[in-house]
Amino acid sequence: MSSCAAPAGSPCRTGRGKVAAQYHTARFRLVPRLAKALSVPVPPLRRPGSAWAELSRPAAAAATAGHVRIGYARASTARQSLDTQADSLRAAGVTRIFAEKVSTRALTRPELDKAVALAREIRASGAAVTIVVHEHKRLGRGIELAALAEQLRADGIGLEFLTGELQGSHDPSGMVFTVLAALSGMEREYIRDRTLEGHESARARGKAIGGAAVTDEAMLAAALHLRGQEMSLRDIAGRLVIATGKKKGQHPSPATVMRMLREHDEKTTSASVVA
Repeated sequence: MSSCAAPAGSPCRTGRGKVAAQYHTARFRLVPRLAKALSVPVPPLRRPGSAWAELSRPAAAAATAGHVRIGYARASTARQSLDTQADSLRAAGVTRIFAEKVSTRALTRPELDKAVALAREIRASGAAVTIVVHEHKRLGRGIELAALAEQLRADGIGLEFLTGELQGSHDPSGMVFTVLAALSGMEREYIRDRTLEGHESARARGKAIGGAAVTDEAMLAAALHLRGQEMSLRDIAGRLVIATGKKKGQHPSPATVMRMLREHDEKTTSASVVA
């Protein structure tokens, strides 16, 4: 390309006479961030100074280039692996994958936001776009999934799930998202109710729920004394020491101190009301 003899200002050279490398490549970018996924047919004869004329696209090629699939993978905790989801998406032919490790209950998911933003950008250019996910639960449940589905439907973006109850491609104009999101929310409530019932049953049999208590009467008395000196919860926690259990010798968290003092205040208030 350094031997290009066309004068400065020609179609393949910059104003300063440098070779414009993008002219000499066979790949012309429709969407910069998807340069490897999209292509434009080019004339067989191209040389510096020649006029650019785009060839007509074959019907099959146009259909392939006009539909972009964006992958999204998510794990709830840092310990969970994304390999299975990533392998599944690649096997489905997805080349652009956004992945993150964040809880389902998180208010913000940066990588999902990026995937949706890119999908909107591509859709605005006129190409069809689908967000591909390993399973619908990776996107969310209940209200979150319903809200996202409604948002994608408004933007004309499709969804595809590779496994699970929602397996398959879903057109943005359909009603399947809202219905299945409602079912997913019912599933979460069902799991929550079963968990609470199990806790109540265990308590009825005399079993303790949760970890071992780290507070005791001596710690409460010390915390009340320090609170009387108008110390902050963080400072109070730094002065207290756990006497028993696996955390023996450690300081309780400020949240533990706050809960202990709040429970004491509620009991004191209730006793004074009854009296």
